[in-house]
Amino acid sequence: MIFRRRDSHRKGVLILVENLAVPFDRRVWQEACTLRDAGYTVSVIGPTGAPPYDGRFEVRDGIHLYRYPLVEASTAAGYLREYATALFWTLVLSIKIWATRGFDAIHACNPPDLFFAVAAPYKLLGKKFVFDHHDINPELYEAKFGRRDLYHRLLLTLERLSFFFADVSIATNDSYRRIAIRRGRMPPSRVFVVRSGPSVKRMRVAAADPSLKHGRRFLVGYVGVMGRQEGIDCLLRAARHIIHDLGRHDIHFTLVGGGTALADMKELAKQLKIDSHVTFTGRVPDAELLAVLNTADVCVNPDRANAMNDLSTMNKIMEYMALGKPIVQFDLTEGRYSARAASLYARRNDIRDFAAKIVALLDDPAQRARMGEFGRRRFLHELEWTHQADRLLCAYETLWQPHAAQHNETPAT
Repeated sequence: MIFRRRDSHRKGVLILVENLAVPFDRRVWQEACTLRDAGYTVSVIGPTGAPPYDGRFEVRDGIHLYRYPLVEASTAAGYLREYATALFWTLVLSIKIWATRGFDAIHACNPPDLFFAVAAPYKLLGKKFVFDHHDINPELYEAKFGRRDLYHRLLLTLERLSFFFADVSIATNDSYRRIAIRRGRMPPSRVFVVRSGPSVKRMRVAAADPSLKHGRRFLVGYVGVMGRQEGIDCLLRAARHIIHDLGRHDIHFTLVGGGTALADMKELAKQLKIDSHVTFTGRVPDAELLAVLNTADVCVNPDRANAMNDLSTMNKIMEYMALGKPIVQFDLTEGRYSARAASLYARRNDIRDFAAKIVALLDDPAQRARMGEFGRRRFLHELEWTHQADRLLCAYETLWQPHAAQHNETPAT
């Protein structure tokens, strides 16, 4: 149950986000709505996105959304330009909001780990700073570019500064919480785990649409970003093995999502001679995404085993579980924590074992049903957003308390 602060209606929160437009960024939108429902006034600064999220300003469900134009980067130098642009517009828009609507706290969602630079001047005015730790950027950089260099050391420094300025830190899982405490040196009583569970109102179970199987018996579904570190190439190579080596022409693969690697992945599917068995939808409205996932017999998460993916919670896993879908993924620490018995776990980065697990699951309807039921129950009773909302508001209760008033006990996760 969501509780309401008696004085929360007198407090304003400014949320900063850079990597996705809001409300397309579901975690940020759920956080904004939770704070609004608890009585806070909420403003959000973030980038524009595809229609209908391309407007520079709108008021949606009582939340004021301020957007700036931004081009997504794919190289290290490109990220520097992207983040410099985002930081400039965020600062300009924050001044506008401070002078008009006002706010009492800045809630910064990384990446990038740069928003402390916007928050620092406002802290001199008595404003609070919440660091919402979505990604471990040093590990993300290493996963994308395969090196630890000057940029990697810079990212570690920026991460440390983000924690240094934070009055409260929010982690998406216990692995991130440990990073906040050990690497970020945050007091344990000021670090709260708020998982990214989707809302049951959004993830609606519905009847399958047989036309989405393109005349084949089975559909394997994927939803997520099409980036270099997401392991889409692993999924496509597993599909090639299934179709050409194992002779399973009765399986179709549909991949939902957009990103900088989408064109490359389409080209790879052609090179592997599996493009007739693979559909790339790009970014689509929720109705189309849900139609694909509700039709899928098995859903997959092909994230490679690396430091970033091993410690990160992938939203797609909980979305699959919300719809009662059995899952195949590589054996990663947080992936296993989220899914538990709702998933089969292939050996780390073993594409043939990943393919074998998909085929074995498709050929065992009873096991698919058991796994799907387990995942649906776990989602409803533990991971759905209503179970996380009170944790967010608990973090905000702590935010308004003086540091000296905090006890030493560790918040529940």
